Amino acid sequence: MELLTIGAFARAARLTPKALRLYDEVGLLPPAAVDPESGYRFYDPDQLAHARLIAQLRLIGMPLADIRTVCDLEPDAAAKAVTAYWQQVTADTATRAHHVARLVEHLSQEGGPMSDTNPTLTIRYAVRCDLGHGRDTNEDVAYASDRLLAVADGTRGAGAAASTAAVNALKALELADKPAADLLAMLAATVNDVDRAVRATSTDDNQPATTLTALLRRGSQLALVHIGDTRVYLLRGGELSQLTHDHTWVQSQVEHGKLSPDQAAAHPQRALLTRALGAGGQPVEADLALRTALAGDRYLLCSDGLSAVVSRSDLHTTLAETGEPETTAQRLIDLAYAAGAPDNIACIVADIIAA
Repeated sequence: MELLTIGAFARAARLTPKALRLYDEVGLLPPAAVDPESGYRFYDPDQLAHARLIAQLRLIGMPLADIRTVCDLEPDAAAKAVTAYWQQVTADTATRAHHVARLVEHLSQEGGPMSDTNPTLTIRYAVRCDLGHGRDTNEDVAYASDRLLAVADGTRGAGAAASTAAVNALKALELADKPAADLLAMLAATVNDVDRAVRATSTDDNQPATTLTALLRRGSQLALVHIGDTRVYLLRGGELSQLTHDHTWVQSQVEHGKLSPDQAAAHPQRALLTRALGAGGQPVEADLALRTALAGDRYLLCSDGLSAVVSRSDLHTTLAETGEPETTAQRLIDLAYAAGAPDNIACIVADIIAA
């Protein structure tokens, strides 16, 4: 079989020549032949599967030394090794998030008015959760209180119980008298529990799953947890920013330069999730963050039944209009219906105000 040049092999393996040279230097993927005069590397097409495995392992952040070990294993043993690695990454991430949150809390306390124990802030909110034109059941859940804002979007046909269970599990944290850093760790643990519980109910005919995006407040500190394509937006000083990152296939294609944002928004697979509670056979990794709320902030939590059909500019305009959260939430629902409302619509508009 004809050998491939390093450039052709790199393209076929979805790697770069630079990466291939590194893998050669460390003994992970030596070329099949090297020109004795030019030093140019050539690869056998049979090496493509090995190269792609290395690329996938690098994509999840596995160190080269661990990749060498995994590549030497039989498939079943390799799968177990990858699972063990990811479980360790998840545990380490939760630990780092806890330490980061404590550091942020400490620095905020030293800053005086930004301390998470600031007693002068409260929340005024409105919640809407509508069926939409395109659904005969509602898998969305939205919940708000002075301590907790949460939205969840269950998979069609089997996700109502999962989205309800996810939000209900967070309600148990509302009364937790803990520093914000501890609340972040508690959110992570609760999400892991819900993920395991939902996956345990899965059968061949019924595989429930749900997204989850929530803010848990203590004073002026907000502990954020996010999985899926439900979103949090923040309007601050007239500027609208999206605080969450969609865990979708189209978003991953945008990040790799294979789709433009406009193409992703119109893509038929735009709702295909890469992370959700209960989905897949492995534990899900939640995005965790600790933020400081300021008086005058306006937050929007919503499902894709709103964000997928109402443009960002329309969201910005509507949120920036002066008015009570109830009026704004209803306006957002109206915009979704005007755009066809093909999906369930959940939204929470929450204003941070000085008491």
